[in-house]
Amino acid sequence: MTKRLFVGQVPVGGGAPVSIQSMCNTKTHDVEATVAQIRALEDAGCEIIRVAVPDTAAAEAVDKLKARISIPLIADIHFNYKLALMCAERGIDAIRINPGNIGGEDRVKAVAEACRRRGIPIRVGVNGGSLERELRAKYGGVTAEALVESALGHVKLLNKFDFDDICLSVKCSDVPLTMAAYRLLSERTEYPLHLGVTEAGTPSMGMVKSAMGIGGLLCFGIGDTIRVTLTADPVEEIYAAKKILRAAGLRKQGVNLIACPTCGRTRIDLIALAEEAERRLADCDKPITVAVMGCAVNGPGEAAAADIGIAGGDGEGLLFRKGEILCKLPQDQLLDALMAEIEKV
Repeated sequence: MTKRLFVGQVPVGGGAPVSIQSMCNTKTHDVEATVAQIRALEDAGCEIIRVAVPDTAAAEAVDKLKARISIPLIADIHFNYKLALMCAERGIDAIRINPGNIGGEDRVKAVAEACRRRGIPIRVGVNGGSLERELRAKYGGVTAEALVESALGHVKLLNKFDFDDICLSVKCSDVPLTMAAYRLLSERTEYPLHLGVTEAGTPSMGMVKSAMGIGGLLCFGIGDTIRVTLTADPVEEIYAAKKILRAAGLRKQGVNLIACPTCGRTRIDLIALAEEAERRLADCDKPITVAVMGCAVNGPGEAAAADIGIAGGDGEGLLFRKGEILCKLPQDQLLDALMAEIEKV
């Protein structure tokens, strides 16, 4: 089990539930736009939010943002250690840095001391694209061993200045490499791990990469907090993260919708039914399994474990609960009957 730290009031590691993160794509100094996006993300299920802090104006917005939001705020900082100090003074909940790109050891020491005094954790974020040149040379490129050595080297530097409230990440856009790096890192350290497949791409492919990389690691018991990176509205990252956690068996909130793939036996418009059921159930927080099946073969029998379900026939279908048939209905009444039955749960 990893060590536990707190990002604001959210526990990370030490057996705490895996938390969901995202990052704003607004200009951080635009407080109104950033607050609006954070609230939308929180409504979707985001539990920790990160903002870019590339300049003084962004750092000066931290306390204004903190005053208007209720989830923890992380500052993402590169190159300028003074921005980290400014954010610490303004009540930031955590800082993400790569100690290798903010200057000499005296600057790392200044950040470590500022964070230690205020109880602010630091995430050491190592990316394949920013791996140190000497490690690339040593290992012949970006490898799992190189990424892990980089992360642990940064940990050693922070430890040198009596700082140990650390979370680690070793992200790449290559899924097998990312998974290998995290598995190796989990063997060599007890610090909590922030999972992600960086630069995963648009939702169509990014979701697949993230489900494989993040979901695969979670199924191995690796990972304490996650961010799904998508080239899309950040709210989509939250929906994707929730789906991954449910698929990995780590979240019970929300509906687990199962549906068969259709075949030559299907005689109702199952695809439309399943899509409409998914739409109607998007905001349902009940921890139930709902089945939308295409025929009697894949109906109450194969979906017997579902709490509630429908199974199609020829222009009609069955409504069932826990494998027991409740009634037979015309196709155009099936979905309404399903939703009404879900309301009773």
